[in-house]
Amino acid sequence: MVPLSSIQGVVNTFVMVLSRVIGHTIDRVIIRKGHGPADFVTLIASGLVPGVLASIVVMWFSRRRELGADCGSASLASWRPSPLPDRMAAFGIAGGVPVGWRWLFMSHPPIEERIAALGLIAREAT
Repeated sequence: MVPLSSIQGVVNTFVMVLSRVIGHTIDRVIIRKGHGPADFVTLIASGLVPGVLASIVVMWFSRRRELGADCGSASLASWRPSPLPDRMAAFGIAGGVPVGWRWLFMSHPPIEERIAALGLIAREAT
């Protein structure tokens, strides 16, 4: 939790500074004396794109962290892949793999990717 919060804070700081610099620069080009509404409008507009890009970076880190947590817990529990018993099938997670832009904004990797990573660990252990 702490590393993810720290990364989010650092990335947001860069986004805010960048949007301030862009907003101030465009305001100075449009309005040569003092500050005008262009500074505020540009500040909002220039914060959107870097903010979206920053969230993609943070979500990538979150997915990597989740895979690491899966691998760590699997090694502690000596996990071996096995099929889910029929009486427990209702409790299984059946998620689809997101496509396109949705994948970039996921905080957790898809179940299929997590199971594949655990399968690699199981094969390496044997």
